[in-house]
Amino acid sequence: MSDTSVDNPLRVGLRRERGVEPCVLVIFGASGDLTRRKLAPALYNLQVDRLLPRSFAIVGVARSPMPDSEFRTALREGVAAHSRRPIDERLWGEIEQGLSYVPVGDELDGFVRLREHLERLDRERGTSGNRLFYLAVPPSAFRPIVSLLAKAGVSEPGAGGSWCRVVLEKPIGHDLASASDLNDAINAVFDEEDVFRIDHYLGKETVQNLLVFRFANSIFEPLWNHKYIDHVQITVAESIGIEGRGRYFEEAGTTRDMVQNHLFQLLCLIGMEPPVALRADAIRDEKVKVLQSLREVDPASSHEATVRGQYAAGVIGDEKVIGYREEEGVDRNSRTETYSALELYIDNWRWAGVPFFLRAGKRLPKRATEIVLQFSGVPHRFFERRAAANSLTLRIQPDEGINLKFDAKIPGPKPHLQPVSMDFRYGSSFGQAPPEAYERLLLDAMLGDSTLFIRRDEVEAAWSYIDRLYEGWGNNGPEALPEYVSGTWGPAEADVLLARSGRTWRRP
Repeated sequence: MSDTSVDNPLRVGLRRERGVEPCVLVIFGASGDLTRRKLAPALYNLQVDRLLPRSFAIVGVARSPMPDSEFRTALREGVAAHSRRPIDERLWGEIEQGLSYVPVGDELDGFVRLREHLERLDRERGTSGNRLFYLAVPPSAFRPIVSLLAKAGVSEPGAGGSWCRVVLEKPIGHDLASASDLNDAINAVFDEEDVFRIDHYLGKETVQNLLVFRFANSIFEPLWNHKYIDHVQITVAESIGIEGRGRYFEEAGTTRDMVQNHLFQLLCLIGMEPPVALRADAIRDEKVKVLQSLREVDPASSHEATVRGQYAAGVIGDEKVIGYREEEGVDRNSRTETYSALELYIDNWRWAGVPFFLRAGKRLPKRATEIVLQFSGVPHRFFERRAAANSLTLRIQPDEGINLKFDAKIPGPKPHLQPVSMDFRYGSSFGQAPPEAYERLLLDAMLGDSTLFIRRDEVEAAWSYIDRLYEGWGNNGPEALPEYVSGTWGPAEADVLLARSGRTWRRP
């Protein structure tokens, strides 16, 4: 299981000492957008890098009947439109040979046909009974699919020590009770070590590089604590709206849709202690400790440390856009947030007293995800004019890289200062675009490496915190949420959240 690389303790690129064993990837929801835009291009690029096994097959599963040829055409079109590399016909042909489609509905008979199809692939393509089920379907379908897999005997691995795993897309529940209930249902069929809860942010190179950056560089880790860091900002900004998902978003909101998973995962990687080893559970143990160390929220005062808002009509780029309550499927009196900002604290030795400011929103000026560590100011100021305090920014998307900002003297006779930057960009430094997140995550799931996936107790610890927020918002929240004009950086109340302690948001 160890990597061939010695210069990167996690991985370098996608090289492995141990290759993927022969297997079948079964994609439920194969006719959906995720399969076409993300999964098919990821699989193609893994084939380009020769990381898929020779004995490999992909089975698409959805409700509607579809000839194998039509399924192959749909996936090829997805690769052509969304792959980071152009299609090589020879390589695509190798994948295409192993593509097939099985229509499956809500009846047991369809799952029995799927089992028979997989057994035939084991014989014809040598896939050895190893199966990875990818549930690219709404979360409401997780439980019935897993239950029928078990009843039909599909969830059992083949003979000879083979394996059977399941990949789940977010969200895992909409609160602690539903998440625990769903996890119970999944674990009744699949052991926890065979459950891969995916958060595609964890597959991004900058996110993976956080551990290397922190624990492989002696100049940063000694500063990574309350003595030197004034505060931390984590931003996930989107310029898009709800993209026709009004009914879903009315039930979720930005806090459930983004904060509970994406932002909390980034928070864990920034805040965690060094793991005892670079093993999946050792790393995830430390992430859980961060969530367990979050200062308990008093529902009665949760509104004091949080801000929520809804986007109003405005302009994004050159396009006029409508407000949230005008979107299809949205209640005209909705109190569902499209913007969420939180001030929270990790109550442990390392982070005592350091505020973490998290924000996520839709219809903001640009798409950007970043983490900013704002260092404390110098204890004594020698210079009359001083620029902003030092900061370290980790850009997750769209331009992955790291920026260190510090002060330098402007040329001339007077000691005037100006902030300057040292910038690292993945594309220019390594001469190639980093792999897409789904490439890494699909490969890891086939390898059985759960490091970049979310364990059950992580999910439930995050929901426990979020539930307390919603309890407070439901009992003490305003009648209507503040609005912000689309194309701006959120409601004015979010600026006040930081301004009351003399701080400001960094503009990505």
